Amino acid sequence: MATGSWGPDDIARLVSRLTLEQKVAQLSGLNTPELFGHPEEGLPNVPGIDTSRLKQLRPHGLGHLSLAWFLGGDANTLRLQLGKIQAGVRDVSPFGIGVLVHNEGINGFLHASGSQFPTAWAQAATWDPELVGRASSVTSAHMRDAGIQLMFSPVMDINRDPRWGRVHETYGEDPELAARMSVAFVRGVQQEPGVLATGKHFLGYGNSEGGLNQAVTQLGRRALVDEYAEPFRRAIAEAGLSAVMNSYNEIDGVPAAANRWLLTDFLRDTLGFEGLVVGDYDAVNLLRTHHRTARTEGEAAAQALSAGLDVELPGDTNYAHLVDEVSSGRLDEKVVDVAVARVLTMKARIGLIPSFSPQPAMGATSGPDRAEAAEVRRAIAARGTVLLQNNGILPLTPGGRRIVVVGPAADELRIHFGAYTSVSNAEMPIGMMAVLEGKVPGVDPATFNFTDIFQTRMPGMDGTFERVARDLHPEALTVLDAVRQSDANVEFASVGSFEKDGSLDAGIVRAAVDNADVVLAVLGERTGWVGNNTAGEGQSSVSPSLPGDQEELLELLAGTGKPVVSVVISGRPLLLATAARVSSAVLLAPLLGEEGGATIAGTLFGRINPSGKLPSTFPRHLGQIPLYHGHHHGSGYDHPTGTRHGYGDLDVQGPLYAFGHGLSYTTFEIDVAEQAVELDGGTIRARLTVANTGTVDGETVVQLYARDEFATVVRPVRQLIAFQRVALAAGESRELVLEAPVERLHYTLIDGSRGIEPGEITVLAGLDSDALAHTATITVD
Repeated sequence: MATGSWGPDDIARLVSRLTLEQKVAQLSGLNTPELFGHPEEGLPNVPGIDTSRLKQLRPHGLGHLSLAWFLGGDANTLRLQLGKIQAGVRDVSPFGIGVLVHNEGINGFLHASGSQFPTAWAQAATWDPELVGRASSVTSAHMRDAGIQLMFSPVMDINRDPRWGRVHETYGEDPELAARMSVAFVRGVQQEPGVLATGKHFLGYGNSEGGLNQAVTQLGRRALVDEYAEPFRRAIAEAGLSAVMNSYNEIDGVPAAANRWLLTDFLRDTLGFEGLVVGDYDAVNLLRTHHRTARTEGEAAAQALSAGLDVELPGDTNYAHLVDEVSSGRLDEKVVDVAVARVLTMKARIGLIPSFSPQPAMGATSGPDRAEAAEVRRAIAARGTVLLQNNGILPLTPGGRRIVVVGPAADELRIHFGAYTSVSNAEMPIGMMAVLEGKVPGVDPATFNFTDIFQTRMPGMDGTFERVARDLHPEALTVLDAVRQSDANVEFASVGSFEKDGSLDAGIVRAAVDNADVVLAVLGERTGWVGNNTAGEGQSSVSPSLPGDQEELLELLAGTGKPVVSVVISGRPLLLATAARVSSAVLLAPLLGEEGGATIAGTLFGRINPSGKLPSTFPRHLGQIPLYHGHHHGSGYDHPTGTRHGYGDLDVQGPLYAFGHGLSYTTFEIDVAEQAVELDGGTIRARLTVANTGTVDGETVVQLYARDEFATVVRPVRQLIAFQRVALAAGESRELVLEAPVERLHYTLIDGSRGIEPGEITVLAGLDSDALAHTATITVD
């Protein structure tokens, strides 16, 4: 086959030259640990790679390489090992076709050598898409440098239930905010050839029943199409999203992994997606073991592939049986051909098929920019920290007051990291080894499944996991260390625990803070894959509260009469009614990673003026969940008509902290002049002035919402349609123009088409979703 430019016809000819076995081999992955052999030369603790096993394991070629993040402990070793595997795969594959290597990257390159950014939820709290794009670009450079071509990020799930343990991986509750962040992330990944982005999880995964992981999604089709699909719709149309990963849930009785309406009719025919659909790990297996829609591996494979799931991952447990399904006549080989063509098209794009030149040419890579990574990491942490309340006690003045630091999160580094980070990645094999060696009480290694690791408690290993975090990030500071560097007049009292073991002694707590002028309570929950976490993948909570005795600690601190400043470290909304009631100030640090301690101290002492805005609503009470700002007319907590049927046993029906909320050490005001809001050529345009009316330089986020007042389909009470972060010096004012196409308000009409009916639209502007003082009315004809 001639080299040079190529197209669909060339891909089709290549597919026709493959045997059935070679085609099927392109549709699944191989777990990297299956290639482990003797340790690498000179690296006794790093398993070596034995590529001779490929001829036995994958004699017809290989589509994907899975679990690459468990390879070499440093960048050079990782690069060498992936290069060795790539060469080995080309040797056994027809026409020298290479393997597509994937890796996670939502918080930075998932590897010990990768830069780790604050979590996606923290990124969303910046309301700064450009910054998110810079982070994903740095992550993309790390992957290109290592020899990885497919990034399994971003997470585009909309989440409105904080009981779900994976909130920190998302951009929050709002379709527009998630869409803007997703588009920026994908553009950052794909701005240079060589690495492609994967949007996940399709669809509705973050809205599971009861907040349980992998549970059924009870959403109507309009909600799925109009709200939960919005980030995917925009990333496909505006950023050329290359791959999509299915979700684990089932929708209206059909698992997403075997849902043809979802993966073909809607994703491809309606949204126009032309890329590759990859299976989340074990999703095809779950058709047999979890959803019970398939009896055999072959039946599961046929269901998934026929629905539009092109690739099974991480291995080939089910898709290996596609050869038998075709040979027996139960599956048309043309279905296999379609999926293989999609795999080969992606491989050709990034230079994995020698007979095709990449289109466009890959070019040389410059490698990751560590200085850029550090700058972006610090910026996200600073702009993503949210000041929830403050009676004026913050910022603290160094040397001005005696500060006593308490709380279980004060002197721990691990707590600042979520899942899919260097820390959780290092904890996984340690936890697995402890299980296999019988060191975890109550766990039988013989019956232990890999996914059980998510909920396995590991008593006595907290110290081990903390040492791992500190070894990986030796320059990172805990909150206590950073506060001590900021003020010499600091004491630490070790009271409070993540694990409840009896009751706290009120006398001990009182004595610990007796000399304090201010008590700094550092609270939160651990988030990750394994160990004593209360949040993370597979770790839902019946009540998303501060775990252990932290609530009790707050009550005892309140009884001392000392002013309390609470710092909450969490990757999801928690029930913080007690903290709000007893604290003079509450600061949210949404899993800031290695910058957590330094950023929190910098904010407490005024070196950083907080400017983060909440990407999720914080409920007052467990019974309000799910609670979110864009609820429909007649439902939820906000009723523009004044009609209200709320909870009879709840005095205040609204949230504790609203979506878009976030305070500053200065004050801002916005003004919208008359006739400054218009609909012009299909664009909603608002001209407004924002002013810093305080005495400190600062940043804020101006937010523009809209409400469709009357429609034959019930609409939300507000929709975010535009926003802009702005930095202003003290006393400075600036005119802004916020724009949004009227398509932002489109929805599925009664007849099934997508559009908007003629009528009045109320446009609302403000700095917070529940403080929208400026309104205007436009008419859509």
